[in-house]
Amino acid sequence: MDHDITELLHEVKQGSDAAYNKLFALVYSQLKELANKQMVKEQIGHTYSQTDLVHELFIDLANKKSIDWKNRVHFFSLASICMRQLLIDYARKKFALKRGGHNKKNSFIEELFSTEEQAEELISLDDALKKLEKLNRRLSDVVQYRFFGNMTLEEIAEATGVSEATVKRDWSKARGWLYHELHIKI
Repeated sequence: MDHDITELLHEVKQGSDAAYNKLFALVYSQLKELANKQMVKEQIGHTYSQTDLVHELFIDLANKKSIDWKNRVHFFSLASICMRQLLIDYARKKFALKRGGHNKKNSFIEELFSTEEQAEELISLDDALKKLEKLNRRLSDVVQYRFFGNMTLEEIAEATGVSEATVKRDWSKARGWLYHELHIKI
């Protein structure tokens, strides 16, 4: 499967619509599971669709023609980064609407955050991750891959080029740092 994804990624980069469709079918369930894990963290009662997030995410990923795709782990690492950016962009928009403007829900992602507090929490997490990235890029990557990408320690080790034991220590350090920084438990 890893080999199939890698081949398809290279074909998509070359502009193959057939490869795009095959890739979408091959990774769809995994991306939907990733979106679902993000939705579990949100309040009950919103009408946001994981399917819509996956479609938006896949469009973003497929349009990144300049990326030299390495393999499945590289794809899902980037998927976690794109998902984070989609969620953060929306949270910032939601938070800005709190200060004025019309709060008209007109897209699928606008249903994600049912309260301004959720948007503020995600923005705070993003700000903390940016701060952590300046201190230690690998710790920031581990959090991003684990929290937003729902990657296993083994997958993170492969993506970052370190041992699984190092990733486990990094995850522990990063969680402690974020807890101290945000006063929340991740």
